[in-house]
Amino acid sequence: MLHIDHLGHRYGVGPPVLADIQLTVPDGQLVTLVGPSGCGKSTLLRCVAGLTRPAEGRVTLDGEPVDRVPDRLGVVFQDYSRSLFPWLTVRDNVSLPLRRQGLGRARRHEEAALMLEQVGLAGTGKQHPWQLSGGMQQRVALARALAARPALLLMDEPFGALDAQTREDLEDLLLRLHREGGLTVLFVTHDIDESVYVGDRVVVLAPGPGHVRADLPVELPPVRDQIATRALPEFTELRAEVGRAVRPAGTATP
Repeated sequence: MLHIDHLGHRYGVGPPVLADIQLTVPDGQLVTLVGPSGCGKSTLLRCVAGLTRPAEGRVTLDGEPVDRVPDRLGVVFQDYSRSLFPWLTVRDNVSLPLRRQGLGRARRHEEAALMLEQVGLAGTGKQHPWQLSGGMQQRVALARALAARPALLLMDEPFGALDAQTREDLEDLLLRLHREGGLTVLFVTHDIDESVYVGDRVVVLAPGPGHVRADLPVELPPVRDQIATRALPEFTELRAEVGRAVRPAGTATP
């Protein structure tokens, strides 16, 4: 379980970026975090990852305070081209986190091959990231994050730089992996439709400073379809509710 308790943060002597964030993510839940630019989504993710120590409050994972990067943490970034090591093969990129677990080379390669198969990239292990498409590279990044069997997976706009078709394919891949493996995920996105489609819950952050404006359950079938699910009245209604929370009445359109 991830628990964020009265978390607040500011950089230096500047105004607060986050204020009194309270959020609990139970094991096996996929929570999407959405909000306008400047509301502190990435800062919150850095605090959860142990990369930034919050000025106020605390983060705990499985009851342990997060005061450094937890061992069983997976992270998938938006910029896959910078998060993968171009001089390493796909297999070695995926198996890199397993070195910290003390696994031998053969076992690391075996686990990497298994992860690549799960994300639909069987047979690509000897290639280099620059030989793959953008969508395939992000699949490699996802396989690497899952290789160490993380207790928590953090995803920072992981599909935002991809074309629409590839984005939908990876959303469905994430949902399948979440459903089959019981992953606990905190997923940051700017896309309201995506937040509803992939989430078990949608948490809306508002700026000035960043705080939780809404925490909405997603009551959609667990097995989802890009066309059928988005056509459901429940999807449309929740998408509108999230939209109103992200951009309240009277908010100017940029």
